[in-house]
Amino acid sequence: MATPKVEDYLKTIHGIQDGDMRVAPSAIATAMGVKPPTVTTMLKRMHDDGLVDYERYQGARLTTSGENLALETLRHHRLLELFLTEHLGYDWSEVHHEADVLEHYISEKLEARIAALLGFPTVDPHGAPIPTVDLELRHDDGQQPIAQFDEGTLVVVSEVRDSSSDVLDYLAEVGVRLGALLEVIEIAPFGMITLGVRETGDQFSLPAETASNIFVTQFDATSTSESGQFSEVH
Repeated sequence: MATPKVEDYLKTIHGIQDGDMRVAPSAIATAMGVKPPTVTTMLKRMHDDGLVDYERYQGARLTTSGENLALETLRHHRLLELFLTEHLGYDWSEVHHEADVLEHYISEKLEARIAALLGFPTVDPHGAPIPTVDLELRHDDGQQPIAQFDEGTLVVVSEVRDSSSDVLDYLAEVGVRLGALLEVIEIAPFGMITLGVRETGDQFSLPAETASNIFVTQFDATSTSESGQFSEVH
């Protein structure tokens, strides 16, 4: 049975790994807030256990066993986040840390009951896909970072990939939530993006780095006859 630390490493590698490419120990160290030598030691151990394919100077990638365990941990995490928000009154900015702790300790029976209680959901409170019970991760290929859209485009928020509680609190305060209808007002050359919230008419600006974690789909303008202007927040 894998330890919580091993599961954390596998989940982190899964989040960084792009396809079949290897992940550098330095990237894992940065993501986990540990020193590279510590990562190297753990990668060697997980390689011996058949969870990663690690080569010195080349980095590591998950084996099939390692990927399955990473997805199982991720499924626990995202189901727990949704359970905490929908049934225990947590805000979406509070659940990441709690789920990080609890994900290692729930049984498969409890996981199944949580999933059933929630109605077998497909996304967590931030819009991230929840791996299926068969450990399949289904991404929405139609969504893009909001900065990829032209000024004047109406978009619908489908996922927020920032786990910072401060950022999530601010986004909720200005009206960014799953399903929110936004307009891309201005993409400034110096890195700020101004957005408008359709429901309130308010505007706010975000650094490009923060906006890059807001994923959206283009709104189908033919589905509504609404029109109106946004007013700037003071």
